[in-house]
Amino acid sequence: MKIARFSHHDTIRFGILDGTELVVLAGDPMFAGYETTGERVPLGDAALLAPVIPRSKVVCVGRNYRDHAAELGNEVPKQPMLFFKPNTSVIGPGDAIVRPVQTQDTQWEGELAVVIGRIAKNVKAADALDYVFGYTIANDVTARDLQKPDGQWARAKGFDTFCPLGPAIETDFDYTQGEVITRLNGEERQRAPFTDMIFDIPFLIEYASAAFTLLPGDVLLTGTPAGVGPFQAGDTIEVEIPGLGVLRNTARDALAA
Repeated sequence: MKIARFSHHDTIRFGILDGTELVVLAGDPMFAGYETTGERVPLGDAALLAPVIPRSKVVCVGRNYRDHAAELGNEVPKQPMLFFKPNTSVIGPGDAIVRPVQTQDTQWEGELAVVIGRIAKNVKAADALDYVFGYTIANDVTARDLQKPDGQWARAKGFDTFCPLGPAIETDFDYTQGEVITRLNGEERQRAPFTDMIFDIPFLIEYASAAFTLLPGDVLLTGTPAGVGPFQAGDTIEVEIPGLGVLRNTARDALAA
């Protein structure tokens, strides 16, 4: 089942994607279930939004693919490298990625995103998928020229618009059979199966929840494969995961102060 968050007639609502229509839900299905209103909205009349605004945090995993670690000259981590993006970095499909004046090197990182559906603390890997609400697509936008000099990644990863999510949440997805594909202006730049992850999703949930409580609506970004690179204003970045759809965003430069 694909769950979308959308705007229609200046009202934000949730719906189930059914072909070319949205079956309108009575509330946020993560908390209110799947009761419908009986209304259907043509998909073409709705503006899709980020399918979730994380309640407290976006938890990200760095260097979770060996080839990506190698392309940046880094060693493969012996345990997950976790960092955060603020929820103010989240945008939806079709929204502009804004290149801030502080950086000259913004780069894409196509990723699978896991949406947490239940309060998770000290979860065991064997039970971890019971805490997953669904899956969506993410672009972990990075100011590469700020990442290393800063010594930590909060600013380089956390600018407003640096976490595109969407287009919808798929509640029934077998990530072990999936892959991520990223295109810049239609040209493929990344492609890798999720089986190439160093640390799989159940282990990541166990590891993260041992450190901090994951809340419903929190998002876990699972890392990016090799093929990252810079983009400029006017470029369009597409991240595709078959079964989840395509997340498409175009970049622009920030307005001068």
